[in-house]
Amino acid sequence: MEVGYFVSLALFTTIYALFSLGLNLQWGYTGLINFGHIAFMTIGAYTTIALTLPNFVKEMPQRLMEQYPVIESQAWLASILKGLGDILPEQVPIVIAVMIGAGLAALLGLAIGTSTLRLREDYLSIVTIGVSEVVRLVAVNEEWLTRGPRGVFNYPLPLAKLQPNLFIKGVMIASLVLVLGLALWRLWQWLLQQPQREGHAPLSPALFVGYVICLIGVAICWWLSFSLSLTIEMPSYLQELVLLMMRLAMAAPLAIVGVVLVYASCRQTVQQLRAQPFNTHLSLLTVTMGMGLVVMFFGALIMGLGFEIKLLGIHIIGSSEYTYKAGLLWLLILTVAVIFWQLERWVNSPWGRVLTSIREDEEVAKALGKDVFRYKLQSFMLGGAIAGIAGSFYAWQLTFINPDGFIPLLTFQAWIIIVAGGAGNNVGTLLGAGIFWAYNEVTRFILPNILPLDDARLGAFRVMVIGLMLIILMMWRPQGLLGKKEELTLGR
Repeated sequence: MEVGYFVSLALFTTIYALFSLGLNLQWGYTGLINFGHIAFMTIGAYTTIALTLPNFVKEMPQRLMEQYPVIESQAWLASILKGLGDILPEQVPIVIAVMIGAGLAALLGLAIGTSTLRLREDYLSIVTIGVSEVVRLVAVNEEWLTRGPRGVFNYPLPLAKLQPNLFIKGVMIASLVLVLGLALWRLWQWLLQQPQREGHAPLSPALFVGYVICLIGVAICWWLSFSLSLTIEMPSYLQELVLLMMRLAMAAPLAIVGVVLVYASCRQTVQQLRAQPFNTHLSLLTVTMGMGLVVMFFGALIMGLGFEIKLLGIHIIGSSEYTYKAGLLWLLILTVAVIFWQLERWVNSPWGRVLTSIREDEEVAKALGKDVFRYKLQSFMLGGAIAGIAGSFYAWQLTFINPDGFIPLLTFQAWIIIVAGGAGNNVGTLLGAGIFWAYNEVTRFILPNILPLDDARLGAFRVMVIGLMLIILMMWRPQGLLGKKEELTLGR
């Protein structure tokens, strides 16, 4: 597996995490059931691409008249369109285009919300899934606006022409280390307080040192293990199994050292952990898995930015050349970090507490004098704007978009992410995205070597397995991995 593969995997994981954060704000915090979240991503993606592609917007009136010749028979309308073509800009800066795309996605949320948010939740869910299909069908049929099924390509990409020198690479890597460090510290603080939410004494902060060393050690060993290869002839499934065991053998020593440091860095750690409830151990396990993936992704990104590891002049891993997707991932991580930080501020503010009260019982919120409709509308529009930004990165990652890339399945994948990670928990949403894509990639590589199925049946089997896993999760822990059972909103 190359560094580029992990960069692409990290891109999709982070894009889905950003996309799901908007849905989590709408449903997890406000209780709004949205089955058409993909519509906001579609608006954001097409708006960003249309505004940044040279002459694409300026030529729209002419393409409209070519697709609908009847317009030319109306002289006044044709003259207006021709005048509009002279006024429209040839190209818009990428940053402004993303902001406009997010704004239009928010306006779509305003249009949907004003007509349905005063009604029951089931009306909203019906309307949203209908609107998502309307948006997709418009993208298919209105070729003057989206080029239809032919799609759009060769559009400008952020940081594609960047040729970073050593100083710029250093700044980019330093910013990533800062984001990772703050994320680890914030996550660990949250984890240390997990026992208090269960009525137990908090964990000791001294565990943090050994925990981080354990994560970094495992990630480094795992990275180095990708240079392993077998020269012995054997069946492919046995080869994969042997390579996996060799990688685990390389990762195990540092993992053991890290665990020893965890227990050595805190007095009475064993007794302290034994006294903790099951939820604390589950949170520690899931967060460790998630952060292990994050550390690996950050390592891939740093190497993709042009960081190369050599030993005695021999190439070990990494690349000395900057890649566009690594730059895009760097930009995406900073964007997600800012949006995540701002969402955490909002949901823990009085505004966020009003949203939570609406989710629990909006009649009580009304009785306290809160304008429930206005708060719902704000949440719905803000979640749509976040999905619009995710759509921009989705288009930049694919470098080609057409309506077939914006199907309702993406919305339900976001629902899987939120349900698995825990509704009403932004950290859980990020963790759910990592688990979802880890499952996708692991099964994509391992199952073909185990099951004698063709690609179509194998894809159906993977969907069936993830459905079975969700059923088991709902029976065992309906609130998700990091959610709170008392905050469930479905079935209330």
